[in-house]
Amino acid sequence: MELFEAIHGRKSIRAFKSDPVPKEIIETLLQLAIKAPSAINLQPWEFTVVRGTEKERLCRRLLKAYGEKRVSCSPQATRPLPPEVDRRRKQLFHEMKPYVEQLGVSFEDFINEGSFDFYGAPTAIIISMDRAFPKTRSLCVGAALGYLVLAAHAHGLGTCPVGIITAFEDEIKDQLNIPEEKEVILGVALGYPDWENPVNRFKSSRENPANITRWFP
Repeated sequence: MELFEAIHGRKSIRAFKSDPVPKEIIETLLQLAIKAPSAINLQPWEFTVVRGTEKERLCRRLLKAYGEKRVSCSPQATRPLPPEVDRRRKQLFHEMKPYVEQLGVSFEDFINEGSFDFYGAPTAIIISMDRAFPKTRSLCVGAALGYLVLAAHAHGLGTCPVGIITAFEDEIKDQLNIPEEKEVILGVALGYPDWENPVNRFKSSRENPANITRWFP
């Protein structure tokens, strides 16, 4: 698959087949992900791959914690979002809602509970970073994530980055024996897309680059 084709074709997948992803393929994806650039080659990313019964245990614990705390999916901003940014958030929910309603579940339950179950994907990848790194090194982790999701798409796999799980970092680290000095940055659902599911027909829109770009001169 050509690079431009992968960039244009990739989208977040929120319904997966139960077929397991072979370990060899996951290893290949991670080898490609770590080709991403990082400041002074620090390579701050760390990956915890969770599959099979371990993934089921993790999801049960996350769903239980969610049921107790009811943390909702949100931008987790420290102050009100700029109006144009908040507009894009609301637009996403508005565009996606009709596809979710075809499943007979509420939009809120699908997004929140689905996130903690990694949307039924057979594999969950937890990306973490040592707390010794400054927060700015999360940008390097983001670059690796970009490589990972594109590599997965090129292999016929689907992904969905899941950020809300960081609200339950303690539960994740305890369940997966992730050391205290590590910070959970993000989760990624990975598996073969279920194209029969209507939610996978949805693809979010993108802002016109002219609206978010400044030129000098």
